[in-house]
Amino acid sequence: MIPATFDYTRPASVDDAVRALSDAGEDAKLLAGGQSLMPLLRLRLAFPDALIDLGRVDALREIRDEGDTLLVGAMATHHQVIRDPLVRAHLPLLARAAETVADPAVRHRGTFGGSLVHADPAGDLPAVALALDAVFLVRSVRGEREIRASEFFVDWMTSAMEPDELLVGVRMPKLGSGWGVHYEKFHRTAQAWAIVGVACAVRRDGDVVEDARVALTNMGPVPVRAGGVENAVRGRPVSEGTFRSAAEHATEGTEPPSDLHGSAEYRSHLATVLTARALTACTA
Repeated sequence: MIPATFDYTRPASVDDAVRALSDAGEDAKLLAGGQSLMPLLRLRLAFPDALIDLGRVDALREIRDEGDTLLVGAMATHHQVIRDPLVRAHLPLLARAAETVADPAVRHRGTFGGSLVHADPAGDLPAVALALDAVFLVRSVRGEREIRASEFFVDWMTSAMEPDELLVGVRMPKLGSGWGVHYEKFHRTAQAWAIVGVACAVRRDGDVVEDARVALTNMGPVPVRAGGVENAVRGRPVSEGTFRSAAEHATEGTEPPSDLHGSAEYRSHLATVLTARALTACTA
């Protein structure tokens, strides 16, 4: 199908993009990698009055070391995130999850920020951002503000950003020494969305779990932090029994959907099994 008509703008800087977004009003869309937006335009499931192409805003592609954190630019592609030495050294969970996104063609075009703003609960990166306590930096003509990951995802495909705000980047705390990470994902084919996914990071002190961070993909309208699992595993010995017992808490606070790919009960079962696997992989 052919998209509906719209005004097209291609700014060259962050300031220009913010002004264009403000001038366009609420019926505007930002074009980053386009992997989610373009199909919606073609099918006329989205018909904005204005399309603002961010392809020339190179400042949004930067990945920068900020001491205790990394700032990952919103326009960094999945491929860039996967291969960046700073990400691989300090945020290996992000790199591993990005490796599972769709296929190589999508990873070369799709963007880190676009995936997060899209706020699809079946997307892989929102759960990672939640597990790592990321902070989202957004900008408008009114200035810049920060949104914590725990407050950023508010409903199915809905974020806490205002219509005139642009995601500039995401600040993520570095994982220091002693952390093991894993992203466990169950899907029908390599290119498919996750039926359930588990983003997991575990820090051990000898044979004891010192700390853990766990978040779930596609177990509700937003990514879910598995606080019950984290509490159950902290201070416990590193063992298969510990992880299986802790994983029984994975479904607490979740609202798994039922669809063609699986029932809510099936997803709950997957969440328990995959969480135990992820915890084990983090400490292997």
